[in-house]
Amino acid sequence: MVERLADGVWLLDLGLFPPLATSGYLIDDGDLTLVDPGLFWNRPTLRTEIERAGYALSDLDRVLVTHWDLDHAGGLGALVPAFDGPVYLGAADLALVRGESHPPLLHHKGLFHRVARRLFPLPAGLTYRSVADGDRIGSFRAVHTPGHNPGHTVFVHDSGVAFLGDLVWGQEGGLRPPFWGDSYDMAEIRASIRAFAERAPDFEVAAMAHGEPVRSGGREALRDLAARL
Repeated sequence: MVERLADGVWLLDLGLFPPLATSGYLIDDGDLTLVDPGLFWNRPTLRTEIERAGYALSDLDRVLVTHWDLDHAGGLGALVPAFDGPVYLGAADLALVRGESHPPLLHHKGLFHRVARRLFPLPAGLTYRSVADGDRIGSFRAVHTPGHNPGHTVFVHDSGVAFLGDLVWGQEGGLRPPFWGDSYDMAEIRASIRAFAERAPDFEVAAMAHGEPVRSGGREALRDLAARL
C-alpha cells in the first residue's frame, strides 16, 4: 500500500514477496519523480500504486534508477507509452546494460548480468541519461556508491530524504549491507557506505529499497553502520 513518508514523498509497495518485494518512491516537489520502478510485474501494479498516491503515469516528469537490477529497473516497461520523460541511471550501469562494458564472466553477478541484459534489455520508447557523481537532477544530488553494482547511485533530495537503493538494507529498525550473493564487491560496498556516511549532504529519512525506511535520524543510522563495519 502507498504510504506518505514525508512531505511530498510517497513509499510505493512494489515487487511480489521477499526478496523480490521492493520499495519504490514518488516525490512531488513541483516536478514528479519516480525512484526505482521495481520489477516488470508487480502486485499491486506500479500504475495502481501511483494512482493511489493521487497521480497518473503521464504525470511523471522523470525517473531515477539507483542501479540496473531487475527488481529496480524491470518496471520501466510498465511506464511506456504514458511516460515520455527521461530515465537517469549511473553511467557504469547504463554502459553495462547496453553492452558497452562487460562484467567479469566468472563472477556470479557478472555472469547473471551478461545473461539478464540479453533477456531483459532496456525498453524502447524511453530516453536514457547517464549520471555521474555529484550531478544535480532537479532537487536531487547524485552520489556514486559502487559495490553492489558498478554504477550504483544514491539520490539525495534537498528536503532531507536519501534514496539509498541497495547501498544498505533495512533490518529490525536499523541498517545492514546487502547480501553478498547479489553484489559485485562487498569490500567496495563497505567503502561506499563509509564514504557516503562521511560526505553525504545531511538527511533525515533513509529510504532504501529493501526493508523499512528509517524515518528520522537516517544519517546517524548510516554512520552507526559505518562504524560497525
